[in-house]
Amino acid sequence: MASVKKALVAAVIGSLAALSAPAHAIDIRELVSLKRVSEPRLSPDGNTVIYGLRTIDVEANKGATHLWAYDFKQKASRQLTSGKGNESNARWSSDGQWLYFLSSRSGSSQIWRLPANGGEALQVTDLALDVESFNLSPKDDTLLVSLSVFPACNDIACTKTKLDDKAKVKSTAQVYDRLFVRHWDEWADGRRNHLFAVKVPAQGTVKDGVDLMRGMDGDTHTKPHGGSEDYTVSVDGKTAYFSVRLAGREEAWSTNFDIYAVPLDGSAAPKNLSGDNPAWDGQPVVSPNGRYLAWKAMDRPGFEADRFHIRLHDLKTGTTRSVAADWDRSVGDLQFAADSEHVYVTTDDIGQHPIFSIELASGKVSKLTGAGQVSGLSVSKNRVVYTWNDLKHPDDVYALEGGKAVQLTSVNAEAMAKTALGEPEQFSFTGAKGEKVYGYVVKPANYQAGKKYPLAFLIHGGPQGSFANDWHYRWNPQVYAGAGYAAVMIDFHGSTGYGQAFTDEISGNWGAAPFEDLQKGLAAAVEKYSFIDGNNACALGASYGGFMINYIAGHWSDRFKCLVSHDGIFDARGAAYATEELWFTEWENKGTQYDHPENYERYNPVNAVKNWKTPMLVVHGQNDFRLGVEQGLSVFSALQRKGIPSKFVYFPDENHWVLKPANSIQWHDEVLGWLKQWTAQ
Repeated sequence: MASVKKALVAAVIGSLAALSAPAHAIDIRELVSLKRVSEPRLSPDGNTVIYGLRTIDVEANKGATHLWAYDFKQKASRQLTSGKGNESNARWSSDGQWLYFLSSRSGSSQIWRLPANGGEALQVTDLALDVESFNLSPKDDTLLVSLSVFPACNDIACTKTKLDDKAKVKSTAQVYDRLFVRHWDEWADGRRNHLFAVKVPAQGTVKDGVDLMRGMDGDTHTKPHGGSEDYTVSVDGKTAYFSVRLAGREEAWSTNFDIYAVPLDGSAAPKNLSGDNPAWDGQPVVSPNGRYLAWKAMDRPGFEADRFHIRLHDLKTGTTRSVAADWDRSVGDLQFAADSEHVYVTTDDIGQHPIFSIELASGKVSKLTGAGQVSGLSVSKNRVVYTWNDLKHPDDVYALEGGKAVQLTSVNAEAMAKTALGEPEQFSFTGAKGEKVYGYVVKPANYQAGKKYPLAFLIHGGPQGSFANDWHYRWNPQVYAGAGYAAVMIDFHGSTGYGQAFTDEISGNWGAAPFEDLQKGLAAAVEKYSFIDGNNACALGASYGGFMINYIAGHWSDRFKCLVSHDGIFDARGAAYATEELWFTEWENKGTQYDHPENYERYNPVNAVKNWKTPMLVVHGQNDFRLGVEQGLSVFSALQRKGIPSKFVYFPDENHWVLKPANSIQWHDEVLGWLKQWTAQ
């Protein structure tokens, strides 16, 4: 009997211990496996929101995205699509009876539609080319479709014939007489994304459409990261509006995108509505009452990180004006409110990315959401929904109800409930020029008071970007917190969300104020947070962050136990000619390399290789045309030649980012292994 009592007591103690045991820290395999919410889209009556849900099959090394619907009346979600293929770009018919979407289930990317009240999906387009993206006319009779075509062709069949003929040629040579030769991760083949008007069939499928951009040498949607936000249709269904940069020989150094209007029936050539602005105009949206066309605009030609402000074009009078011109934030997403008197926008704002409402008449700006990152936005006549995340929560769908955020989905609730995460905290310090600079620290998961932890010092890319209060799948500080590190990120001069003057500080000064901010920010974090072991630190960065790692190696060589440089500039001179988007290097260095060589040499990492001594891990992807692989190989060669402990991780199938699940896992394993090797006590 005594033995039974002992067994029962032991079982109870064991159960209590299990309940009180700390949750396990997140690792990269769990991060990669999380479900990903995207593209919320409200129904016309506002009672249903469609969203995409991506699941990852780590073993198969791929993901699949299907459509789900949240019903506000039933307060529940249900899956709408499944099986073979992916679905995206969901659009409601104006009466809310049909849901149109892109799917690859037929073997190519085509438009399908699904009855909103349930039933089988029906194929709508059967075009000879993949549909890149689309929008639906408010009259439900026409689809505005983006297709990759040869501009000289008069119809879709012409492009298909040219592609078939090209496939039969044994020679593989490509001949170019102007830039772009390659862009982001693709080599140019002469095709452009053009908008086609495709009639919605009463039944069956449609196989052809009218090219509304016939002969135009430009892309809509824009490359490499554009989408259906680059074009729209008027309320009366008669006019398409789109943004495009006419290429010519200046495409590689021009940011002059313009807004065009064209009859949806193709009866006239496109008309430029923003020709007076030599800088960027993009992402047009039409007001619900049909009176206004709004778009995002920049003022400075050649500068991709200029402030996006709102231009409002009166379709009745033809006049155009700026809205909230003095608001010192750069507009992200842009949507009209149902009353056509306000717009909703998102923007970076002191380490957050919230929603703001702007009154068109007065320019009054009101903040609607708090801390965190709004990553998708949709507006109907009675609701605003959005996707939201922060440093402790991956994306879910939310609604604004009575001025408060109401969570609608919890797609990763079970997985996250089992996971310990590090606590984030924003801090500030006096940085370069005596100005306030912000940063974040994330405590190690399962933090223990009084214990010292090694430091992962993360440096963001852009360079006009932000390591903000958001959930990331490539550079997530929680992965480092889960591995037992304190993570620190600094929004140095040049970061976004602190006013355009602050952002402008980095151009021409890559190694000046930003470098000083990183030095002072690290010192401030170590002084403020006693759990950080400042003498046991490694620094990591990609893109501009990779440049800064290479710069740190020569100018702060005694500070870190190890470094990680991903896709960073090693030789600014070579990068000036090897990169594809020349406007970027020319703006950042105040001109071309041949006119201003001194600017390219001022902070050139290659000039300080003699000072290198810190062990470094170097990472690069073969298909990174923004920063060619030779830059990473050169870093590794310099390290090896100097006898500095180093490794080179090469991805033959990745671009400027590492996206494939298996590659992402290996990237993190290599990086964390490198940190552990040099910070182990």
